[in-house]
Amino acid sequence: MKTLFPPYALPSPELALDADTWVVQERPGERSSTHQVLGRIDLDWGSRSLADVLAAVDAWRGDGVEGLFLDRAPAGPGGVGPVALTIRLAARRGLHRVVLNPGVPTHPLYRDLGVRICTFDGSWTAYQGWTGDGARPGDGHLVHGVPPQLLTAARRLMGRRGAGFGLATDASPPVSAESAEDEADSADSCTTSGS
Repeated sequence: MKTLFPPYALPSPELALDADTWVVQERPGERSSTHQVLGRIDLDWGSRSLADVLAAVDAWRGDGVEGLFLDRAPAGPGGVGPVALTIRLAARRGLHRVVLNPGVPTHPLYRDLGVRICTFDGSWTAYQGWTGDGARPGDGHLVHGVPPQLLTAARRLMGRRGAGFGLATDASPPVSAESAEDEADSADSCTTSGS
């Protein structure tokens, strides 16, 4: 399983990283790893302007990253067009490795985009009760707030659930898990209804 480190859980300097490790960087010009770096672009659940997103793609291209981490991505069918355009522009700029992070299972149209998709991004508590409906083997799972003594159990559960990449970490993102999950649910229901 590939390891993907989101910005809130950057690997410690003494951790030996292998070729299957991706490190997500928050801003251009702050490269903190010699390993594969993905530049984070916040899509704000599909409400960020396309012009801003495309400018961010160009900024990351100039930074020399290997690809993009499209965070807080829409999951419903109404967001597919702008996401597809962003992915095509990234490919034209030489950024072929793209990870889409809606944090929830997406509409099937996203599968045609040919990128990796994180279908879970949330707390350890939520992950334990997650049914996995709509996820596929090989999808990414980002599980945060895991008690340190349960990190091995969390990684095993990720494996049993077919995660192809991701991370189980005791670190937590700056926003509480509950509010992030609420935003993802609300964004998914908004985009599903076509807005």
